[in-house]
Amino acid sequence: MEIKLIKNRSDIGAGTRGSDMGIDALEIAAINADDDFFHRHVHEDVQTHNETIYQKNTNCFAKRIEHVVQQCERVCSVVSKNLQQTYFPIVLSGDHSSALGVISGIKKAFPDKKLGVVWIDAHADLHSPFTSPSGNIHGMPLAAAMQLDNLPCAVNEVSNDTVDSWNQLKNIGIAQPKLSSEHLVYFGLRDFEAAEEHLINQFGILHYRVEQIRAAGLTHCVQEAIDRLQDADIIFVSFDVDSLDCDQISYGTGTPVKSGFKPDEVLNILELVFATGKVVCLEVAEINPLLDNKGNKMAETAFGILRQLEKKIVQ
Repeated sequence: MEIKLIKNRSDIGAGTRGSDMGIDALEIAAINADDDFFHRHVHEDVQTHNETIYQKNTNCFAKRIEHVVQQCERVCSVVSKNLQQTYFPIVLSGDHSSALGVISGIKKAFPDKKLGVVWIDAHADLHSPFTSPSGNIHGMPLAAAMQLDNLPCAVNEVSNDTVDSWNQLKNIGIAQPKLSSEHLVYFGLRDFEAAEEHLINQFGILHYRVEQIRAAGLTHCVQEAIDRLQDADIIFVSFDVDSLDCDQISYGTGTPVKSGFKPDEVLNILELVFATGKVVCLEVAEINPLLDNKGNKMAETAFGILRQLEKKIVQ
């Protein structure tokens, strides 16, 4: 299958600037590895709204949401188009709010297929404007994708304008939930709030902590996840680099969390999920070279995983 690199240099959904440079950091990592990965594959750039960071924020519980809506609409359109053209999109994103656009694009291209999502991340990303402690939308993409407001856990009084934009975000691509809770699986989850835990428990969402995977065995856990996704027709894999151990790798991401994965563990998870033959799209997000305390180590590590996974996609 032919890969198409989708470069989405947007970081307006994050609380810390710099992930918009994550793609450039990946390209530098490829150059330093003497690998022509970025020349082997065609690419497409998604127009960004990064200039809006200078505008006054009027939605404190969903910062810059009106612009995140537009960005996710752009990502949705590009992903949908490339899937329909039979490319395998590898979406290289800044902040993780973009995942809502990717999921929406997949469902727009395949509205009649059941979508499974494998979320490799330290965070649950299940907040809504009603529950978010930060207002950063990179913590909300899965709630938007499943259209979960989580009002029983609401702590914020959200303005009508923000509610309107939130409803637009939830309905990008197709005006219905893009996936169901039984078709979502987390790997590496270890930093989440009570409101997100409420949803995980309410819907019985399958999730694996790092230490749980090491205790039970990685292959066993991934096979359990694959079994859970058995009736999903297609799978989207989203890899947030903060799933990696920040002490062992680097702090080159906006929300680092200790006690994360080693690179080979992430690669093994990815390879086993890709072996199902159901994966139609991969996303890599949240590389922030401005925060990297070891040069360009986070991007180098992510690129090392990506170049190994490339063989599984193009074979």
